[in-house]
Amino acid sequence: MNTDFDALKEYLPLLLPLIVAELALFLWALVHVLTHKTYKRGNRVLWLIVVIVMMNFVGPILYFIFGKEDA
Repeated sequence: MNTDFDALKEYLPLLLPLIVAELALFLWALVHVLTHKTYKRGNRVLWLIVVIVMMNFVGPILYFIFGKEDA
């Protein structure tokens, strides 16, 4: 009998690196938003909303492309 968990175990080697990369990118973007005061566009509240609501790869990537001020 094949259960849903068995099907998930089949995809786990592919999903685990993606989950780790997504969480690392999310945490990196969140820490950066909270520790910096200036942004290319928008303000801290806007970027917190974007990063948290779009927690998958989209929010952090949008922040690093459009919000993060160059050093």
